[in-house]
Amino acid sequence: MRLLNIFHSLAKSGDSMSLAELSAALVSPKSSLLSLLRPLVQSGFLTQATGRYSLGPKAFQLSLDILSVRTFSKLIRTFLLELAERSGESVYLATIDRTVGLCNYVEMIESQEAVRYAVPAGTSRPLFVSAAGRTLLAFQPPEWRDRYIKSTKMVGPVTKAAIDKAWLKEELERIQETGIAISLGEAVSGASGIAAPIISNDGTAMHALMIAGPTERFQKALPDLKRLMLEVAPRASDVLRDVRN
Repeated sequence: MRLLNIFHSLAKSGDSMSLAELSAALVSPKSSLLSLLRPLVQSGFLTQATGRYSLGPKAFQLSLDILSVRTFSKLIRTFLLELAERSGESVYLATIDRTVGLCNYVEMIESQEAVRYAVPAGTSRPLFVSAAGRTLLAFQPPEWRDRYIKSTKMVGPVTKAAIDKAWLKEELERIQETGIAISLGEAVSGASGIAAPIISNDGTAMHALMIAGPTERFQKALPDLKRLMLEVAPRASDVLRDVRN
């Protein structure tokens, strides 16, 4: 909390502040305050010149990052709402965790249908089996993707059978070409999904949009869901690209 108070005092002042001024503003002894200021200067969160302290480049970058995340969350919600309203099914925002090689569902809007597919935000799936996971895997840097495929043991959670890695590579190429991935009862029995990437400036994707529902109803609506996803996902990429990069 004291670190936040330091940033707040400097931001509110609109100018640099001396150690004495900061001490008075924060009602903190100079000696203990100085022990906080020194590492902040060393790390670039503050600058110090002629005995006066100002916000440093790291502090400004942090504020931009926070605003970017808030803006991204607000904007992506509009696309999730559009997909939910037009499809009538549950929709998800998925992201990739490269450290553990998983697809995480970070936001969701649940379908209002009596029979529906729904898992809570925070649920994880293997990258190689779900529509969102394969979408994210397809749009990773080639070196990372190849390393992941080579090093990961792949067993379907429904069939309990080994995933053919040659087939998976071909499937990822198809996803790159078409811009969508489809999973029919592969991650969860009786549930299917369609996903598309939110593309960054470098052509990779850290996020994907997914529509999911009961397989029988999903398959009947699949042509319309394809058209919907191919309309909304590229639009989301265009709008969100500048926010994330």
